[in-house]
Amino acid sequence: MVETEVARLTTAERTARGREARQRTPPSCHSGWEPARDRPDPVELIERQNRTREPDLVPVRHGRMAVSPFTFYRGGAKIMAADLVGTPTAGLTTQLCGDAHLSNFGVFASPERKLMFDLNDFDETLPGPFEYDVERLVASFTIAARNNGFSRSNAWDVTYASVRSYRESMAEFARMRTMDVWYSHLSDDELMNAVRNLTGELEKDPKAKKDAKEARKAEKKAQRTREKAYTRDSLQALAKLGEEVDGRYRIVSRPPIVVPARDLASTFGLSADEVGHALRDQLRSYRSTLPEDRRQLLERFEVVDSARMVVGVGSVGTRAFIVLLEGRNARDPLFLQVKEATASVLEDHLPRSRFRQPGERVVQGQRLMQAASDIFLGWTTGLDADRHFYWRQLRDMKGSADVESMTPVGLTFYARTCGWTLARAHARAGDPVAIAAYLGDDDAFDRAVTDFAERYADQNERDFQEFVSAIRFGRLEAHTGV
Repeated sequence: MVETEVARLTTAERTARGREARQRTPPSCHSGWEPARDRPDPVELIERQNRTREPDLVPVRHGRMAVSPFTFYRGGAKIMAADLVGTPTAGLTTQLCGDAHLSNFGVFASPERKLMFDLNDFDETLPGPFEYDVERLVASFTIAARNNGFSRSNAWDVTYASVRSYRESMAEFARMRTMDVWYSHLSDDELMNAVRNLTGELEKDPKAKKDAKEARKAEKKAQRTREKAYTRDSLQALAKLGEEVDGRYRIVSRPPIVVPARDLASTFGLSADEVGHALRDQLRSYRSTLPEDRRQLLERFEVVDSARMVVGVGSVGTRAFIVLLEGRNARDPLFLQVKEATASVLEDHLPRSRFRQPGERVVQGQRLMQAASDIFLGWTTGLDADRHFYWRQLRDMKGSADVESMTPVGLTFYARTCGWTLARAHARAGDPVAIAAYLGDDDAFDRAVTDFAERYADQNERDFQEFVSAIRFGRLEAHTGV
C-alpha cells in the first residue's frame, strides 16, 4: 500500500482559508432560499427509494411518514439532499451525518459503560459541505417547533439557538488542542448538570416562573429517560422480544414489526434451516470486520434465533434483522441488529464514497464522527451481492428525547445541545479552525440559516400535503398505526 502524504497547514493558513471562504461565500447568502424551478417531484423521489425496499413494508413507511410534517421530514432525507445541491457552500468539507435531524441524537453506552449523548444514525454519512448537516439539523427544529404548536417567535428562537450553538461551539473547538477535540464528549452527568443549572437560573428570575416550572418538569423527564436507558440492554430486550419454548429462548412473532426466521420462507423463499445456515455464513463474514479482541469476544456466543424487524421512519422497508445469541446460558443473551446499508442519498449529488461497500461506509463514518462507538460495529455483504449490511448491538443503554412533548424552554435547551454535538462531530472529522473562521464572531450565519430553516419548513409542509394527497388518491398505499 502506498501512503499518501497529507498536506499540513499552519493554524494561520487554516484561518486564512476560512476567511477567504467567507469573502467568497458570505454567511448571509444562506438566507433567501427558494426551491429550484426544476425541483424533482418529492413523491417521485420517495417512489424511487421504494423500488429496492420490501414491498410489504413500503405501506408501513408511508403510514409513519404521513403522521405529520415532522415525521414526513424525518423520512425525507432524499428530498432534502436534492434541495441542498443548489444551496451556497463555503468549500469546507467534513464527514457528514447526512441525516442530522434532531431525532437522530440520543444517549447510549460507551465501551466503558458510561452514558453519553451523541449522533446515533449514520445511514447517509458521506464527506461533504458542513452546511448540509447544519441546515438539515436547523430546519428540523423549526419543523418540530411548529409541530409542537409554538408561536412563530418561539419557533424562531429555538431554531436560532441551534445554529448559534453550532457556531459558538465550533469557535471553542478551533481553540482546543487536537487531541482535546478528539476526546471531547458529552456525558449524561454533564447533560443532567446542565439541565439542573438551567432550572436553577430560571427559578432565580421572578419573571420566569412559568419557564422555571416547565424546566423542572423537563428535568424530571430527562432523569427518567436516563434511568430507563440504563435498563435497556440485551436482557431487557430478551424480556420484550423473546419467549421460552421447551427450555430454549426464541424471538417472539409480532408481524409485521417482528417476523422470526421460521416464518420468513414466504418472503425470501428460504426454509428456516436455510435461513439459519445463511445467517451463520453472514456472522463469520461480519466477524472478520471486527478488531481481534472483539472477534474473540463474539466467538463466546452462539446464534439462537433471528428475525426481520421494522425500525425507524425513513429506514422502513430496507432490510433489517435482529439476531439473538447466547453466551454461557439462556440468561446471558446478546442481541445484534443487522441493518441494510444502501448508497447515501447524498451520493446522487456528491462524489461517491471511497468505500465500495455501503456497510463499511456507514461504519467508518460513524467511528469518525462519534466520540465513542459500539464495540460490535461491523459490516458484511448479504446473500445477494447487491445487498449490504452493517451490524451493531440492538440495545446498548439507548435513550432518546421525547421531542414532541417539549415546551419552548426544553426544545431550546435541546437545540443548543444538538448544535454543540454536531459541531464536535464536524470538528473531529474536518477542520474546526477553518470552519470557525468562516462562521465568524457575528451572527450573520445564524440569522441566515434560521431564515433558510423557516423557508424550508414551509416547503416541507407543501411536500407533506402532496404526499398525503398521493395517499388519499391511491398513488401511494399507507398502513397507519403500525
